[in-house]
Amino acid sequence: MPPLLKTWLTLCLLLPLAAHATNREQRLPNGFTGYTTNATVKRAPAKTSSLRARPNNAAKARDGVPALAMSAKQSSDVLSRAVNVLGTPYRWGGSSPTKGFDCSGLVKYAFNDVADVDLPRTSNAMAQGHGVKVARNDLKPGDLIFFNIKSRKVNHVAIYLGNDRFIHAPRRGKRVSIDQLSKPYWQKHYVVAKRVLPKDQQAQALRLAKG
Repeated sequence: MPPLLKTWLTLCLLLPLAAHATNREQRLPNGFTGYTTNATVKRAPAKTSSLRARPNNAAKARDGVPALAMSAKQSSDVLSRAVNVLGTPYRWGGSSPTKGFDCSGLVKYAFNDVADVDLPRTSNAMAQGHGVKVARNDLKPGDLIFFNIKSRKVNHVAIYLGNDRFIHAPRRGKRVSIDQLSKPYWQKHYVVAKRVLPKDQQAQALRLAKG
């Protein structure tokens, strides 16, 4: 992908997260179309919503417990790293822009600089032991989405971007790209979504769940 196009996509992706200074969150522009060889990016007026979880309108992690969230800066860093490698070829076991990515390698790379987060290497392990579960209609940018492709267990993971889009390393012969969660194929294979949290927030979420 041309560097200029990557830069433009990254800017359009990170603009909604610029509200960090005022403690607000905005979704990706409705016209965000993702990676294509002739990709164009359109922006529509963004809607704002509360960033911090509140009992009355927050995402529910489990049994009515509010789900915490990464800071806007952490989410921005994760999405920026992921979008900057759009077009990188898929490679099984790959976890770098130079060698390529498989699905979990891309996720681990994107979260590499987030403090106090150390994800396991496989999608199934990520789904089993990390983060708090969130409902599909409560997804926020930076959440992980897990699928089962030709298997009963989780074997594919993607990063949610907002506005029904996610970024992932699809499969052999493909490249890191952006797709839509609402497509029948992904709805059919959807398993669960998790919100990855730094260790201190993860412990707090677990205490709330038990309390």
